[in-house]
Amino acid sequence: GTALQFAVEELRSDREVVLKAVRQNGTALQFAFEELRADRDVVLKVVRQNGTALQFAVEELRSDREVVLKAVRQNGTALQF
Repeated sequence: GTALQFAVEELRSDREVVLKAVRQNGTALQFAFEELRADRDVVLKVVRQNGTALQFAVEELRSDREVVLKAVRQNGTALQF
């Protein structure tokens, strides 16, 4: 999960490593490289289990209707992001 923040760059940019980390703790998304925080599929998977992780997605995805709806369904407070 949050151990991702201490991982080397290579791991923080690895899709599989990031997906495993966010499965443990959705807020670990904040430590992923921007390219993964901009990856719609990754962000959709994360917000389905932790809606508040929406705040760590890139701005474009925070404005994406489907992404926001998935996040809000999981946690209504995600609407603030």
